[in-house]
Amino acid sequence: MDKYDLIVIGGGPGGYVSAIRAAQLGLRAGVVEREEVGGLCLNWGCIPSKALLRNAEVLNLMKRADEFGISFDNLAYDYGKAVDRSRRVVRRLVGGLKSLLKKHKIDVISGEAVLTSPNRIEVKDSGQTLETNNVIIATGGVNKDLPPLPVDGERIITTREALELKTVHPRTVIVGGGAAGVEFAYLWATYGSEVTIIELLPHLVPNEDPEISQVLEKAFQKQGIRVMTGSRVEASDFSNGVGTVTVATPEGESRVECDCVLVAVGMEGSVAGLGLEELGVEMDRGFIAIDGAMQTNVPGIYAVGDVTGHSLLAHTAFAQGTIATETIAGRQTMHLTYENIPRATYCQPQVASIGLTEAQALEAGHEVKTGRFPFVASGKAMGMGEGEGLVKIVAGAEYGEILGVHMIGPEVTELLGEVSVALALDATVEDIGAAIHPHPTLSEALKEAALGVLDQSIHI
Repeated sequence: MDKYDLIVIGGGPGGYVSAIRAAQLGLRAGVVEREEVGGLCLNWGCIPSKALLRNAEVLNLMKRADEFGISFDNLAYDYGKAVDRSRRVVRRLVGGLKSLLKKHKIDVISGEAVLTSPNRIEVKDSGQTLETNNVIIATGGVNKDLPPLPVDGERIITTREALELKTVHPRTVIVGGGAAGVEFAYLWATYGSEVTIIELLPHLVPNEDPEISQVLEKAFQKQGIRVMTGSRVEASDFSNGVGTVTVATPEGESRVECDCVLVAVGMEGSVAGLGLEELGVEMDRGFIAIDGAMQTNVPGIYAVGDVTGHSLLAHTAFAQGTIATETIAGRQTMHLTYENIPRATYCQPQVASIGLTEAQALEAGHEVKTGRFPFVASGKAMGMGEGEGLVKIVAGAEYGEILGVHMIGPEVTELLGEVSVALALDATVEDIGAAIHPHPTLSEALKEAALGVLDQSIHI
């Protein structure tokens, strides 16, 4: 029987980071993975979708070539080849991750894990038994079901099937206006699909500051994407190859014809078959309940990543995995402030945020001041031909502490790193405003928005 200091169940972002950090700290670690290392993010989420979105960006730019004085005839594009390229990117990165795990002498055990005790794991199929001092559950999430839209994998699909489609349907309904929904909407609309997004809440990307959401909605309307917010799917029917989705809208019932429906209404924890109920592991609304050190209520069992329900993002899983492993190794760790974890959405225009929205800050009792800077006033953005969007900073009125930063525009996801560092260092808007930002860059918009809080903006 093999004995480990740590067994990680799941080889996704939270899992492989946990194992690698354990190896760095001198612990013997193993990973049990039923499919492929890299998890949902690398194989069927973050990475392939971003590769496809890059294809859409290139195609969209080619469609605008005349703006840049470039003309050509017979523009042709093949979505199937875009999907093939995305899978090549995935294979290369998975191969690199396997080499990294091998370098750190981490055992990767293929199969489904079942916890028979807090210190013993049975691996289905192989019948292998593993003994360990600690367990980290990093099994990720699964797509939520929506009763009016039973997924069949062909006409009604999840993001998993969406990433394998080799053709774009002429008419697509996307149910769910969160990050995944708006990313696929941009992608498929660029490749010629007539896209309708149905969102239950009042705005697209409903977790973002409403001011940002409204800019995205206007941008999508310009792109020909139909947006139905405050709307609920009541029923669906596919007859003779044609689909009809019945929607309750603020104006009354509406029927939307389509060829395919993407259900993108969120995730729930992937916990089935792990043996958690038998061990008494506490759950919270379908996710594993954890404390600040990622520990469950059962000693020796930890959980990280999407299975915990906290900020379902790969970089959150990275951070949680590090904290869990360092706790196991006896190191002192810091607890995460989940609202200060960066949030990035890669449609065009991109959406990026960190911290509290203006409404959340006011609700929390803060007196706030805000500063804004539109990209139409940015020399770099205008030179790129991408003047749509803005940076908005929410700060404390008295001391200028940064409470939240909300952005929509060109490559704004790349600006999140600076803000994350600023929050980690307790920087103020005065600090960001005083820092010299290179010209011309998009990052100047952050400086100008910070100066805007102080009523000192220069370029607007």
